[in-house]
Amino acid sequence: MATITTGVLLFRWPLLSAVLMFLASSLNIRFRKSEYIGLAAISSTLGVAAACWFATDLLGINMIEASAIWGNMKVLMVEIMSQTPPTWPIAVT
Repeated sequence: MATITTGVLLFRWPLLSAVLMFLASSLNIRFRKSEYIGLAAISSTLGVAAACWFATDLLGINMIEASAIWGNMKVLMVEIMSQTPPTWPIAVT
């Protein structure tokens, strides 16, 4: 019985993230009409987070893989920065 319940719950995660995207979009529209800019920004951020969650779920990327990707990005950036010349301009004046 627990296996069936777990399977149903895991199947519902994409549906939950789609509902969260819809609710964030609806709240964003209402907050912008009411001129609550801060709350509109928060709901937009929640909508983007739900959209990223939905996309990674569709691609089959879980948080363990995301942390491995982030670790590879850090290694790559350190490698790139170690090969830049020391007189590389930091800011354009």
